Amino acid sequence: MNLYERNQKQRTFFNEKIDSYDQVHETYMETKKMLADCLDKDTTKILDLGAGTGLELIHLFEVYPNASVTVIDISENMLRELSKRDFANRVTMICGDFFEKDFGNNYDAVISTSALHHFKPEEKRILYKKIFDCLKSDGLFLNCDKISSSQEEQDHSLYELENNIDNYKHIDTPLTVENEISILEQVGFVDIFSSEVDKSNYRLIKSRKGK
Repeated sequence: MNLYERNQKQRTFFNEKIDSYDQVHETYMETKKMLADCLDKDTTKILDLGAGTGLELIHLFEVYPNASVTVIDISENMLRELSKRDFANRVTMICGDFFEKDFGNNYDAVISTSALHHFKPEEKRILYKKIFDCLKSDGLFLNCDKISSSQEEQDHSLYELENNIDNYKHIDTPLTVENEISILEQVGFVDIFSSEVDKSNYRLIKSRKGK
């Protein structure tokens, strides 16, 4: 199953999860709040990859009420729910695949939470380069996501993805923190910092596009 087919499978999975999504992901609110709290104080233009129903944007707009946010998410049902929020008029919503949609450019920051742990290392390298290119000089990439605790755990999930994907609705393939940082370095990010959050299997990784 190629990347496009897998992403369409993800689309179906999340469209079907719309009724329970907020209930599950509200348990990650403290983690999601960290994204806004780690942004540069002069941030105004933000790209959010995989925003779902926009839970992380609730706190973000409290901190940055004048921010302009573009959201890309593959699930139309998620974006439909996001469009009901009271800040929806400040959000540009794009429904589609991260690897196919144009990101735009000159963002102060790209943020993502619980969205990028579905890709192989070589796919993340492509995606992170695309993120790097859409940021302005000195822009931030903040990714709060699931991580593998060991190389063995990472290898097992990638093996399942390669060999047993047809038996699952979707497969998470989180990388280790070390491998995440390595890919970020390969595409040009600097000042990379990983911090613990309130979920033991999650990390917030902050990286910057150099001047």
